[in-house]
Amino acid sequence: IKPLTGVNNDGPSDAAVIQPKLNSGKGLAISCGMNPLYGDIDPYWMALSGIDEAVRNLVCVGGRADRIALLDNFCWGDCTKPETLGPLVRAAQACYDGAMAFEAPFVSGKDSLNNEFACEDGSKISIPSTLLISAMSIVDDINKCVTMDAKKASNLLFIVGQTNNELGGSHYYKMKDHLGANVPRLDLGMSPRIARKVSEAIAGGLVVSCHDCSEGGLAVALAEMSFAGGLGIEADLRGLPRSKDCTRPDAQLFSESNSRYVVEVEPEKFDAFAKVMLGVPFGQIGKVTAEQTLVVRAEDGQTVVEADIAALKQAWQKPFDW
Repeated sequence: IKPLTGVNNDGPSDAAVIQPKLNSGKGLAISCGMNPLYGDIDPYWMALSGIDEAVRNLVCVGGRADRIALLDNFCWGDCTKPETLGPLVRAAQACYDGAMAFEAPFVSGKDSLNNEFACEDGSKISIPSTLLISAMSIVDDINKCVTMDAKKASNLLFIVGQTNNELGGSHYYKMKDHLGANVPRLDLGMSPRIARKVSEAIAGGLVVSCHDCSEGGLAVALAEMSFAGGLGIEADLRGLPRSKDCTRPDAQLFSESNSRYVVEVEPEKFDAFAKVMLGVPFGQIGKVTAEQTLVVRAEDGQTVVEADIAALKQAWQKPFDW
């Protein structure tokens, strides 16, 4: 699996998969997770979110949730300053907590801890406190790997994991020049369990595509799956597992809550998939269609999104339209 995938090889893969030994069916999945916007609110949750995103990306392509190794890349300002050192300590504590929860050791890393620059006028500029998490996992059988593009009309779409009212540091807020405060958090007990369940379903051949919810939330994940596969999606937010305070459609669509996967399942495998998912939050949120549109209905039945997938792809590719 390469960084770009789909029917035209222009959809964003969750992770890459390589085959180190050509005479073996085993592979190695490689992924990343990072969101410096969260660090402007709380670097502890920024670090944990980066770990969870890297884990999700591995799981989405077929990596084993129980065979993960992590790497860190800290990029910070002048750590002799208490206001810079404090966030670093918070992020390091999160790395410990995340590694223990996922039983995934940090095997290497890189630190750049003095990224502060003096300007000609005497002022100083410090980079945002940023942590990049890289992750690797064993793939037992590369023939069972899945990609994120929607595969076939009439297939069912599920979301695994709960959506909370967590728009702080989101790209939705960034579009509105707002940072917010309710940064996505992580349930250290439930998140590894969800990862193992999705990993089990993929290994069992119950999943034909899988994509994590990260930047842009559920709405962007659905759009990416749709235009990467050249197929439409009809989604209904009434099937969304959510917290009681996550009632607004924009929060449900653009919250960047951790530990969420959009999963495509063939109808005849629904029962087997549902059995594997017992014990974790999941719900059917729609289906793949032959239409070239993404349609999303809110809990009251009103259509809140109706967009042509070609237009969605064009918007996604616009920054590189030179």
